[in-house]
Amino acid sequence: MNWGTGIVLAFIGFIGFIMYFIITMNVNDKYDHDLVTDDYYAEELTYQNDIEKLKNANNLSEKIIYEKSNSGIKIIFPKDLDHKKITGKVFLYRPSNKQLDFETAISLSGTYLLIPDNRLVDGRWNMKIDWQYNGKSYLFKAALNY
Repeated sequence: MNWGTGIVLAFIGFIGFIMYFIITMNVNDKYDHDLVTDDYYAEELTYQNDIEKLKNANNLSEKIIYEKSNSGIKIIFPKDLDHKKITGKVFLYRPSNKQLDFETAISLSGTYLLIPDNRLVDGRWNMKIDWQYNGKSYLFKAALNY
């Protein structure tokens, strides 16, 4: 066996390893990962709007806070705002399981919104609150462990 044969065998071994790696990654469900949103590129185009909404939220004298309770997650909006004029949506994203993601409209009867415990599974959640008050848009993002 000369060194030319060794080079050919090394190439065949390398190509075999790459093919094994590609097939394993495509077939095994353990390596199946979804994007955060199905319409990722369209959402990327509106990212500047999100930056403006985050700035608006940071300029508020009182910020949104959340707390975990026995009945679920309590999202407390600023007390100096009229809660009847607050509209928007709360989106909870579960990085490990797309089927657990959900969105709920903001409907306040007081200064807080309660996400019930029965809709939440223990673990990590990404929360995004996109809300409006008097024609101005705000955005709040947080990662939480429930």
